[in-house]
Amino acid sequence: MRLRCGAKIAHPRNPTGVTARTFAAASEPLKKSDFHYDLPVELIAQQPLPERSASRLLVVNAPEQSLADRVFGDLPELLRAGDLLVFNDTRVLPARLFGHKQSGGAVEVMLERITGAHTAVAMLGVSKKPHDGDLIELDDGTPVRVAEREGQFFQLRFEGTEPLEKLLLRIGHMPLPPYIQRPDDARDHERYQTVYAKNPGAVAAPTAGLHFDTPLLDRLRARGVDFGYVTLHVGAGTFQPVRAEKIEDHEMHREWLNVGAELVEKIHHTRAKGGRVIAVGTTVVRSLEAARGGGAQVQPFAGETDIFIFPGYTITSIDGLITNFHLPESTLIMLVSAFAGRAFVLSAYQHAVAARYRFYSYGDAMLVWPSVP
Repeated sequence: MRLRCGAKIAHPRNPTGVTARTFAAASEPLKKSDFHYDLPVELIAQQPLPERSASRLLVVNAPEQSLADRVFGDLPELLRAGDLLVFNDTRVLPARLFGHKQSGGAVEVMLERITGAHTAVAMLGVSKKPHDGDLIELDDGTPVRVAEREGQFFQLRFEGTEPLEKLLLRIGHMPLPPYIQRPDDARDHERYQTVYAKNPGAVAAPTAGLHFDTPLLDRLRARGVDFGYVTLHVGAGTFQPVRAEKIEDHEMHREWLNVGAELVEKIHHTRAKGGRVIAVGTTVVRSLEAARGGGAQVQPFAGETDIFIFPGYTITSIDGLITNFHLPESTLIMLVSAFAGRAFVLSAYQHAVAARYRFYSYGDAMLVWPSVP
């Protein structure tokens, strides 16, 4: 059954008017369990490969309902002169900090986003959640005041004189995802970062971009593929599970993004010349769809969005998608399913499991061509 696209509803936490979500009008609402698949734990990549572009690449062709096993270094052969790759140039901050409460209990601080020179919103890993006004002391002695709680997140004020970004560069740890079961090390400071990272602000990497290295980018340019960039500062909320059984009841976290006029012009030029716009990662899709705001074309936009894309929503800003393999029942696999069809995407995941692909942030990738509307 094909889902119809329902009415666009602006979320009250999105004052810009950018569409927050599109609800699927179907006989029965989709459930998070509709996006489940079984994954052996040993397929979760714990380390990056020695070479970025040596990852495997599963080509998921929804119009032909076909799958092809390739390697990421084949990408220039799979694209055409005149295509446009759109990257997210956010730079990951070393956003994990450690300290203790006044009572002595250990605290892990995982920043969600920086809100000022000395303030941030964060998740706290602690045995007993602190109250407003409680003090946390970081390992270097910097005092941090808990200002207010916002659901699972806490507003924090760093009471030292050092600007927060400098503090993070001095004592922060790279914020590896929770499914990577090891401490971060020196290698992660380079490998959990894209080679084109530019604008600091993310606390999680746009992982589809981790597969690109400089030689591969040079080969793509030689092929005649053009590049463009958005900035979306990925927040720690990207790892938050969908708790509502009916997915339309899930509330997304907010993230800051910028889609500039230069990129918008490149997108329009590419489409006018018959080229394809290919997003490198789900963060790029969310950025471009937020910038489209329900209109026919992408427009320049800077601000926050909590856009939630799932089957029933029609993605029109891109013609192809490069993405990693995502967690079961996550908002990210829901977005990919909106692009290429839920049943076919899940069959691609089943193939990837059987073929022993590596999963998640340091894992392998897919090149997805979309379902025909």
